Amino acid sequence: MIAELKGAGKEYKTGDQTIVALQPASLRLNEGELLLIIGPSGSGKTTLLSLLGCVIYPSYGDLWVDGKHVNQLSQKALATLRLNTIGFVFQNFNLLAPLTAEENVMMPLQLQGVNRTEARDRTEQALRTVGMLDRRLNLPRQLSGGQQQRIAIARALVTNPKLVLCDEPTASLDKDSIGVVMRELRTLADGGKSVAVVTHDPRLKPYAHRIVEVDNGIVTETDINTAV
Repeated sequence: MIAELKGAGKEYKTGDQTIVALQPASLRLNEGELLLIIGPSGSGKTTLLSLLGCVIYPSYGDLWVDGKHVNQLSQKALATLRLNTIGFVFQNFNLLAPLTAEENVMMPLQLQGVNRTEARDRTEQALRTVGMLDRRLNLPRQLSGGQQQRIAIARALVTNPKLVLCDEPTASLDKDSIGVVMRELRTLADGGKSVAVVTHDPRLKPYAHRIVEVDNGIVTETDINTAV
């Protein structure tokens, strides 16, 4: 188990009004599985991902990530946990336009203070894992959407995180690229990583080991055999 929520939820106060973004939820993320978090816009699924990614604290309940009780961590400790334990993949890739694919992938290692020789070796391995080593010197604008997303996955992998979190990673891709990216993520999970993918797209269900649905802030686990 990499992460666990126990009755954890999130609410926001605006003046006299309280907005419940996520109802109390209990959920585990395990090694070697791809968890699909599916639901419509505004359902609370991104809030759930933000909790798992240690971007926000729960308003109530408890959250553990990599054995650490997130509720009790300082902002600095939370940032360290994110950098060393979690890899993020976003819908719009978030690649830096002036940097090559290789430089984009290497950046998290530079933030960690990894020496340049080791950083280059690990970057090369990450690019090889997603089949993009031959594109390492390309700028993002020279790559297709699917290729940019694979570079983003390599960047998420280069620190060897235990948990890979993906926020709508296929929303900007064409049908063929969706299949390529999801197969890459499934392979990572089959290889022992814990991968969680937020989506509104039911076409991604066949790639999942487990599925949870989020609707109106309520998290419900779905039988994988009936969901596909």
